[in-house]
Amino acid sequence: MVKLTEVEDQHFTTEKPQPSKHDALLVSEEDDDDFTDTDSEISVESDFDIANETLYERICALKDIIPPHSRRRIASSVSSLTSLTKSTLSFGGKALWVISTSAFLLGVPWALAYAEEEQYVQMEREQGMMKGANEMLTPGASTATQSPTGSKPANKPL
Repeated sequence: MVKLTEVEDQHFTTEKPQPSKHDALLVSEEDDDDFTDTDSEISVESDFDIANETLYERICALKDIIPPHSRRRIASSVSSLTSLTKSTLSFGGKALWVISTSAFLLGVPWALAYAEEEQYVQMEREQGMMKGANEMLTPGASTATQSPTGSKPANKPL
């Protein structure tokens, strides 16, 4: 079984702090020295070479200038923008896939059928032109061989 005991800070053992009118424990300037975040002194000398600092290190150092609330807001904005861009590109890729496969499945057979139909039309035109050319070269050849009654004409002397 674990037994818990309360250990009090030696600063508080001599006197308990009394809250002020604003519920603040530290009211005077002289009490601020007792409650520092660090026990070390700030050194003036540093072995840090600013010439060797990279751009990434400078940007990371600027992170502390922006308050945490603003950093969260910026991070959430960047995250939502990234998510929106990713989903838009994903949807665009899928839509492009559907459109291209539909074009191949429907468009290619239609184009082949259309080209075949055009080829038939062109062939009929050529046959019509050939027939017209034959009639021009031998005018009345088809009418001379057949009589209006459908029998062959007799040889008549001129």
